[in-house]
Amino acid sequence: MALYAKAAEILEKVERKQATVKTLVYDSKFQNIKQLFALVCETQKFSSILQEIIESTKLLKQTKIKMNLAKVLVYDLVIGKGLKCGGAWKALMMKHRSRLQAALARMKIKQKVSRNQDLLSSSLQQPEGDQLPRYVRVNTLKTTVEDAIDYFKREGFSYLGQAYRLDDLNLKGKSFVGDLHLSDLLVFSPKTDFHDHNLYKAGHIILQDKASCLPAYLLNPPTGSHVLDACAAPGNKTSHLAAIMKNKGRLFAFDLDAKRLSTMSTLLLRAGVTCQQLANQDFLKVDPDGPQYKDVEYILLDPSCSGSGMVCLRDEASPSQNEQHKRRLQALAAFQLHCLNHALRFPRLQRVVYSTCSIHTEENEQVVAACLLQNPGFRLVPLLLQWPERGLAPLTKCLRASTTKTLTHGFFVALLERHTAERLEEQASETLNPVAEMSPSSPSASKDIHEVQEPISTTKDIDMAEEAKPTEENTETSGGVKKKRKKKKDGDKEALEPKATEEQTNTSGRAKRIKAKVE
Repeated sequence: MALYAKAAEILEKVERKQATVKTLVYDSKFQNIKQLFALVCETQKFSSILQEIIESTKLLKQTKIKMNLAKVLVYDLVIGKGLKCGGAWKALMMKHRSRLQAALARMKIKQKVSRNQDLLSSSLQQPEGDQLPRYVRVNTLKTTVEDAIDYFKREGFSYLGQAYRLDDLNLKGKSFVGDLHLSDLLVFSPKTDFHDHNLYKAGHIILQDKASCLPAYLLNPPTGSHVLDACAAPGNKTSHLAAIMKNKGRLFAFDLDAKRLSTMSTLLLRAGVTCQQLANQDFLKVDPDGPQYKDVEYILLDPSCSGSGMVCLRDEASPSQNEQHKRRLQALAAFQLHCLNHALRFPRLQRVVYSTCSIHTEENEQVVAACLLQNPGFRLVPLLLQWPERGLAPLTKCLRASTTKTLTHGFFVALLERHTAERLEEQASETLNPVAEMSPSSPSASKDIHEVQEPISTTKDIDMAEEAKPTEENTETSGGVKKKRKKKKDGDKEALEPKATEEQTNTSGRAKRIKAKVE
């Protein structure tokens, strides 16, 4: 019973964005880690199919068990290799096995397939999660990138220098590189595991997908500033903000879930964060005019979303669930817009990052577009011009991320900046007209993300702006290989360029493919 109870618990936490599957599995201290990880991932992959089987057989009503527990039990019973344990749950499920198997068979007949795997969408049939690189963010509050590189080299890892193109992130064995976009990010081969590594346990490294590192990196709050993390748990982005701020200033972090906030507190303690002020509070109930927030100029908003961009948490809907799926997206978009509107009410706000781990336009471009239409005081500014995947037209100043184009989980980021008065007229001509094409009808702002809402156009006007993140020039030296990243500005645009490096002495095929420019 312990296996299924723990798997159901992890599914619940992942859906609430408390942490990644792998982190939750390893932190669970379960005796058979591989068995638990496989069960959770496979259950997630078949989630929409399992839910349709459960609903069509009215299993929850007849067994009085919760959905996530039902999913893991039904997966093992009718799709997996059979229930291996479960005690009373196994006995209960066996009474319903025939009906559950019949429901699965009807689904295959209806879709004219013979294998369970064929019920999945083409995107879910690919083992993309196992192919993504392992990203490791160096926690600069506790160490330096150079020291982390040296530590891994002493452990037998082969450092191939700074990546120059996306193909350089396709690594094998114990090779690793510096990321081509983020200076504090190291990239390892896909199945490299650091959950038991000393640097991870000591908080010197953070296991965080590259796309998830973008919001804090692009917001780039200066040292000593006042920053607000609106929906903060599980805390990786919060710790990243603190590192960028060098633990100086004030970092307000809110989350409505007390358990998530407790987990976040532990993570921040391990990461050495000291500038935070945590609050178990609904961000929508925070008073923007409160005296403690009078100096807040930067906000990171990563609200609840569908999670459709996470490799192990796709929300592909079966045909019978399409209408329900559409209503859920509308409600989520309404909630997200409400959060954005609230964020823009802070009187001294200069920049806000809006991000989701969703691939759906309803939660991404349409939410931002509705804000831009309603609020001429904010604008979008181009982000990372060399980034390979842009927001959908006309909002190409935003960023998207995906397993295929950026070798990350699916993600969306927009950076919005307060507009100066003298450029309001320019904003009207450059932004409002194209944005009008993006949101013909979107849901209105609402706190309840589970109800269908009215069109977004009826909500309070608020708008946003985005700006490229300035990066500090830094020099990294390790094993005779020097790397520099230099800030380069051209008006509102900014791009990162690797500076001169000495020619790599490593003559392996991988090292030769990683380009280094000579001053």
